[in-house]
Amino acid sequence: MGRTSITRRLALLFVTASSAVLLALGFVIATSVEKHFEQQDMEVLRGKMELAQHALKTFKSQDDLARISQLLDNSLVGHHGLELIIFGPDHALLFATPEASFPFDMMVAHAAQSPNRPMTWVVGNETYRGIAAESPTGISERSRVVVAVALNIAHHQAFMRSFQQTLWIFVAGAALLTGLLGWVIARRGLAPLRAMREQAQVVTAQQLSHRLQVETVPVELAELAQSLNEMLARLEEAFHRLSDFSSDIAHELRTPVSNLMTQTQVVLSRARDADEYHNILESNAEEFERMARMISDMLLLAKADNGLVVPSRETLHVAAEVLALFDYYDAVAEEKGLHLSVEGDGEVSADRPMLRRALGNLLSNAVRHSTSRTTIRVRVHTDQGAVSIGMENTGDGIAPEYLERVFDRFFRVDPSRQRSSEGTGLGLAITQSIVVAHGGTISVASIGKVTTFTIRLPRVP
Repeated sequence: MGRTSITRRLALLFVTASSAVLLALGFVIATSVEKHFEQQDMEVLRGKMELAQHALKTFKSQDDLARISQLLDNSLVGHHGLELIIFGPDHALLFATPEASFPFDMMVAHAAQSPNRPMTWVVGNETYRGIAAESPTGISERSRVVVAVALNIAHHQAFMRSFQQTLWIFVAGAALLTGLLGWVIARRGLAPLRAMREQAQVVTAQQLSHRLQVETVPVELAELAQSLNEMLARLEEAFHRLSDFSSDIAHELRTPVSNLMTQTQVVLSRARDADEYHNILESNAEEFERMARMISDMLLLAKADNGLVVPSRETLHVAAEVLALFDYYDAVAEEKGLHLSVEGDGEVSADRPMLRRALGNLLSNAVRHSTSRTTIRVRVHTDQGAVSIGMENTGDGIAPEYLERVFDRFFRVDPSRQRSSEGTGLGLAITQSIVVAHGGTISVASIGKVTTFTIRLPRVP
């Protein structure tokens, strides 16, 4: 099915609306004119009916018939198209104008059942409107005759046909004119949309910073322009993240691959004993393990981005999971003179391995960046339907400008640690993905040398 432009739709809407209004107005005018003609005709017909009835009251004998006929003829002078007929008690014709065309049975029935009510009939090509009534005579009250008066309304019908023809011609002309004006108005009204399209065409992968001018568009399109700007902002941010991510991947993989190639070439440069080969293979295995962890972490993040991380939930006590992690990191913490403590408890519905991995990433960072002989505190408490897990450590603080980026992939606050063997730079991004998959949130705050990561998860009802 072909697409229809908005301009054409609006023009057709203008045409349809204006035509409907004009036709409705024409119908009202035609009905009013027709009603007016009927009222005029009825005034004439009733006047002649009263004149005939008055004359018939003076009808005393057959000798008065000629006088009354003359009187009625004189009263009809100047009334073109006005016809009069009178039937006697025995349905004998007492008086009739020369061109009277009255259906006898209709007149009699109407005079008896609906006296002085208008009726119409057609004789040949002529249409008549008339009234009929029974009228007493001067002979006696019981001596009643049928009087019928009619007008030829052909001139009225000719006027209405001419009016309708003129109306149709006017409506057709008005529809064409309205369609043209509607097309022009629609084109001018949609000009801001065309301007927005031209501005949007400027946006490319290299110019994602371009924005639509919300102040220059009509109020009706301001929300659309704002939504498009917000979409462009999201695309720009996602594009930059993707570019940074691609660069980081290349950087992170280039070094271990380069190391592996260099070590392999050195080994192959001359013959070596078994111990040297063993040491080189061990070094290569470490690089392979690091690359494998990185690839595994990247796959997990890719699944999380596409909503494919589905936790296998069970009811867990947060304090017990934290203590289990303390057992694992206790040796490393003791080596740095760190004290690990947990306060409070709460129940959450979570996947045990995923929750431990998220908390383990935070604890690993805390141990790595804490100052010797300080305490890493984990505070757990329940409020407003959620369990809050706060992990606080004292050591390397995070500058305010980096707080929003700590969860970015491969981001490190200290660039000097880019090639540290301590991690892949994906730990906090994985932690955030796990928390989000459980319907929770994670945030970070750093005041001075004290850094606190806070996880909020829905509590068990």
